[in-house]
Amino acid sequence: MNIKYALIGVLESIRDFMEAGGPVLWIILVTAFLMWILIIERYWFIRLTYPGLVKQAVSQWNQRNDHHSWYAHRIRDELISRISAQLHRGLIMLNTLVALCPLMGLLGTVFGMVQVFDIMAITGSGNARLMASGISMATIPTMAGMVVALSGLYFSARLKFHADYLTQIASDNLQISDTKAVDKK
Repeated sequence: MNIKYALIGVLESIRDFMEAGGPVLWIILVTAFLMWILIIERYWFIRLTYPGLVKQAVSQWNQRNDHHSWYAHRIRDELISRISAQLHRGLIMLNTLVALCPLMGLLGTVFGMVQVFDIMAITGSGNARLMASGISMATIPTMAGMVVALSGLYFSARLKFHADYLTQIASDNLQISDTKAVDKK
């Protein structure tokens, strides 16, 4: 029973927070949700799909007899490029979502200030309670947009670093062996 009431209390707090933030806060929530799905998908890809992709590319490369010709180097470049494209997929979308969050917070600020001015125009400046709801509607989305953008910025930079680093690792795994040169000696 206590867990049930605690859960209801948490849900009511979230509802009150979302109502205080206004409609723009819901847009920031959806953006944050999309951003975190993209972040989790990228980490999922790096942990589970990337090793198989590199293994397949190394297998294709090792099946070739020729590793020294111009044509072989272009094939190696294509294999590395394919892995790099897979690793960097979605990072532009992630950066776009990160950049949108502070802008939506700013939109929430403008929306809240318009609410404050409407209240002042209707009731005058004597009703502090109504003006406070507009001010909270102006500040909460700004704070939420900044928090979402900061967390997204950190993970976006980490994912970019991982993508570049793992591309280099894949490039190192596709070695240009000197077996023919050794055999000729």
